[in-house]
Amino acid sequence: MQKQEIYQEISVLLIKLFEIDESDISPQAKLYEDLELDSIDAVDLVVHLQKITGRKIKPEMFKSVRTVQDVVDAIDELLNMPES
Repeated sequence: MQKQEIYQEISVLLIKLFEIDESDISPQAKLYEDLELDSIDAVDLVVHLQKITGRKIKPEMFKSVRTVQDVVDAIDELLNMPES
């Protein structure tokens, strides 16, 4: 999966799960400030991303995530890791 495809999947999730306006979503959009997600929303997002990727997402991977691009980069990194 390419980063652009990951970005598209994340955008669709944000729109579907949290009713975020598509025009508010950009790579630089801050999850908490700009998109108004809270910690419970972040957990929901991780659960759905795990379903899409088929991989377990470790909480420490998402500790430094602040923007939509950070999520894309984290998922890209996860998908390129050898499965343990």
